[in-house]
Formats: sequence, C-alpha cells, structure tokens
Amino acid sequence: MQEYTRYEKARMIGARALQLSRGAPQLVKTELKDPKDIAEMEFDQGVIPIEVKRPKN
Repeated sequence: MQEYTRYEKARMIGARALQLSRGAPQLVKTELKDPKDIAEMEFDQGVIPIEVKRPKN
C-alpha cells in the first residue's frame, strides 16, 4: 500500500464517509453505524475505492 500524507488520508476518509452517508455500500463487514468510523476501517484495510494522483516533478 502506498504511503499517504496526513492530508491525503484525511481527504480520502472524508470523501468516503460522505459517500457512505449518502447510501454507498460498505466494503467491510461491521456493526459500526458512523460513516467516519466505517471509512477509517476501510482505509485501514486498504479497500477504499479512492486513489491519489500526484503531479510528476
């Protein structure tokens, strides 16, 4: 898994939490209800369907 800055991680989790709060299906089995907690779990397991594109220097 790629290393992300804390800003990239926050953006990915925030964007995924928004998707979950609007009805997107969960990608992990959990009893959690809070979209942010679910998004963090998905990030930790590496299944978040969001990628970071960085400019080439």
